[in-house]
Parts: sequence; C-alpha cells; structure tokens
Amino acid sequence: MVSSLRTTPGTLGVAAILTCWNALHGVYAQSSGEVAVQSAGEAVPAWKGESVRDLHQEYYNIFKHGNRNAASHLWTKFLLDRSQQMTHERLTYMFSGFCAVSGSPTSPQDRTRYKLNLQLVRGGRRTGFMYYCCWPCVCDTQDFIRIDTKNITLLGGESRQYHFAVLGNPCDHPEELTRPFKQVEVYGRGETTIKQEAPEVRCDAAGKLDGAYLSDGGYIIINMFFDEDPSLNSMDESLFAQMCTQRADAGYNSGMGEIFRKVAAVSPVLIQPQIEATCNAEDATCSNNVKAIA
Repeated sequence: MVSSLRTTPGTLGVAAILTCWNALHGVYAQSSGEVAVQSAGEAVPAWKGESVRDLHQEYYNIFKHGNRNAASHLWTKFLLDRSQQMTHERLTYMFSGFCAVSGSPTSPQDRTRYKLNLQLVRGGRRTGFMYYCCWPCVCDTQDFIRIDTKNITLLGGESRQYHFAVLGNPCDHPEELTRPFKQVEVYGRGETTIKQEAPEVRCDAAGKLDGAYLSDGGYIIINMFFDEDPSLNSMDESLFAQMCTQRADAGYNSGMGEIFRKVAAVSPVLIQPQIEATCNAEDATCSNNVKAIA
C-alpha cells in the first residue's frame, strides 16, 4: 500500500524549523533494477516502487552524473515517464519524495511540509504545500518559482490536471551555465559555474533542458504544487520572512547558497500580465524571446 501524506500531528519546535537535511554529501543506494532511459513516447519499464524510499533508491538511475543540485526536473521526469503506471494517490505521494529547490530526497511529514501562496503563470495566486529539505528553500521559492498546470495521464487512461512548481528554461541562455560566479566563503569553493555545481543542468542541441517536462505555459516542471489540506500540519511561509531577509543580507549563506538561484535567474518566469506588458499587440512578439501564452 502507498503511504498517506498524512502524518501524526506534533509540535513544530525551533529545531525542526532550523534543521536542514545534510544531503549535500549523502550516499544513496543504487538500484539494481533496470535502468530506464527512454525518449518521449517510448515505453518505460514497469516500476514497482511503493514508498518514497523506493524512489530514493533510483537516485543513480535518475542522476547519471551523480549530482542532483538544482536538477529536480529529473526526479519529475522519472515520475511523469511512469505516470500511466500510477494512480492519482501514488503519483502525488511520490512527488513528496524530493525537494524542488535542492533536489534532496525528502519524505512527507510535518517538519518537511511548508504552506505557500505563490503566483500563477497566468496571473493570480494559489495556496498549497511543498516539501523541502530545509527552510532556505522557502526564500528561493518565493523569489523564483511560479505555478502552472499540466494534464497528466494516469493508470487506466485517466487524465487529471495538476498544478506544478515551474521555472524558466536556463537553456534560453546556455552561455550562462559557464559564466563564473563566486559562492560565499562559508561554502569554501570560491569561483565556480553552474556547469560545475549543477552538472545535470544540461542543454540539448535544440536549446531544451535535457530531461525536462514542460507545463502548459512552456515552463520547466520541477515538482508538484500540492493542494492545500487544512487537516495536515504545515509551516507557513510567513514564519521565515525575517530569516529570508537575513539570509539575503548575508549573501545566501545557507541552503543551496546561490546554485539554485543562479539557475533560476537565467530565464525567470514571466507571469501573464508581465508578458502582455512586453508584447507588441500587432505581431504578438515579445521581448526577451518570450512568446505570449495563448
């Protein structure tokens, strides 16, 4: 049976709020099952995973270069490639198994569940849940992640529309992947590049992000944006407002540092009102190589 997203209610102490999963150098067991690397439209091997731990066992099948930094689009690919093998309940549960920002493995529980109100690509806002490895991901989400929809085909041919967390395509400007930047001293790595820090962020010859599924608006899907459920405990984003300000003032010296932020900033998501403001009404072309959403 697939575990429920519901967890036993408990008190959320300061330690739970401040503690991050130390997964930057974690070791994940490699699956001995069949590796599935298929192009769009091809069948994928049956996957019998029933828990997020089973998903985590696929780590080295998903991340061929062994690094999940800012590469949650590949967790997403693994699951959406297999959506027709899953029920709605199983698919949504599996999406709770990784952090959209860092790519770290997670599990659905009170201390990883965060409540946010985020901008929709087409305008307006939506409240929902996300699962994070640590609180700094809230700050990065507020700055860069937007929400869009996509219809997904499930087991038995059922089609459902889901809300997803999305980013712009960093391959709109592939030269930015090799532009040097300096991490804050706490990381001890000095000058680096996106290519070095996030080697799974790769562009194909057509200018597409390798392995990425696109939302209805054409943006990169990096996780599900879970429907709000009042019966579940969560940490509201407002709890971290001051901490996010302090983190920014300190040069983003916690969480993913600037790695995710650098990737997300290459081609930021423009919501519908922003797109309309930059478009030429006569020929429907837009500045910054952004095409108006129909």
